[in-house]
Amino acid sequence: MPNGNEKSLPLRKCVGCAQMMPKESLVRVVKNKEGEVFIDRSGKANGRGAYICKCSADCIKAARKGRRIEKTLKAPVPEEIYQELEKVQ
Repeated sequence: MPNGNEKSLPLRKCVGCAQMMPKESLVRVVKNKEGEVFIDRSGKANGRGAYICKCSADCIKAARKGRRIEKTLKAPVPEEIYQELEKVQ
């Protein structure tokens, strides 16, 4: 149990494998107010976000097949985003 001096790691759920993981080990895909969908490398951009494992091709494949990023963001995700996610690994 953390005491008052320790910070707890923020956890997020991967849309590919549905496991809770530390935020640093995930990539965030964001839809902003203007409806633009992009990869947020800082993890701090404003907008609705979906997280996916950085180093798992299986997670990207599952997210693409089940359209999980689209469902989370409530917007279509361009093919370029998936291609960029595959390069992040």
